Amino acid sequence: MSPTPAAHILTAPLIVEFPFTRSLGPVQSAFLTGLRERTVLGVKAADGTVLVPPVEYDPVTAEEIRDLVEVADTGTVTTWAWNPAPRRDQPLAEPFAWVLVRLDGADTSLLHVLDAPGPEAVRTGMRVRIRWAGERTGAITDIACFEPYDSEPTTQPTAHSGEFAEAVTGIVAPARLDYTYSPGRAQTAYINALAGRRTVGERCPQCQKVYVPPRGACPTCGVATDEQVEVGPRGTVTTYCIVNIKAKNLDIEVPYVYAHIALDGADLALHGRIGGIPYDQVRMGLRVEPVWTDGSRHPDHYRPTGEPDADYDAYKELL
Repeated sequence: MSPTPAAHILTAPLIVEFPFTRSLGPVQSAFLTGLRERTVLGVKAADGTVLVPPVEYDPVTAEEIRDLVEVADTGTVTTWAWNPAPRRDQPLAEPFAWVLVRLDGADTSLLHVLDAPGPEAVRTGMRVRIRWAGERTGAITDIACFEPYDSEPTTQPTAHSGEFAEAVTGIVAPARLDYTYSPGRAQTAYINALAGRRTVGERCPQCQKVYVPPRGACPTCGVATDEQVEVGPRGTVTTYCIVNIKAKNLDIEVPYVYAHIALDGADLALHGRIGGIPYDQVRMGLRVEPVWTDGSRHPDHYRPTGEPDADYDAYKELL
């Protein structure tokens, strides 16, 4: 097939979000519980260096360290960067500075934010102190921010047992990524073709391999591809796995089979679910065809065609 005319490139907002739950060891537990109690703890390494935030293993010797010390809530800005447009869930709603602060008594710097009226009010070497959050739960957000504070530095940390009532032993850290995804020219054409229940790839002008889904370039030859080739709709199962764990929000009963399927005319296998056959009868070489549902932009699953199995030599290069 000849190249198709230029089409509108698809874009869509995409959010990847999940809660990350982790337990805390004795050092991190003491650090976060201390923040709840308006106490900043560091840990002393083998060479006497005081590390804030504390770590559980010496960065030089890799030995476990638990020698906790308390440092001051005042410190010195070692470097900074101005943030003129805060984003959702950042510590402050108004413009602020990201700062590295070496707290008095510490030898390393803590990353947080500084509440300042503008970048002209921030400088390396300025003195600051912690502004504590009104409600504290045992998280880094118990430090609401840093604020300018005129004081003389102190240097001596004091030993601390790390013991607090009702210690924090675990945290849930939400992870979220908001972005706009664009599949690009090649995959836009692929997606648009799927809407018409067709599958198209692109042929490399040098090695002549047909890639599905297309990538806009040949991963082997490194040259651009733009010649569209319609493949399938039938194909061959090359490899597969049996899924025994039900995914959240996925209305498919387990066990089921997820397979690599080499569509006829393609030189790259794509993914698809196999249906219409008991899971324990799926096999390499099984010939399959797509099953579409009304309104779907992609096949719901693939089912056996009834043809004889493909010979191994016909798909071994696609394993």
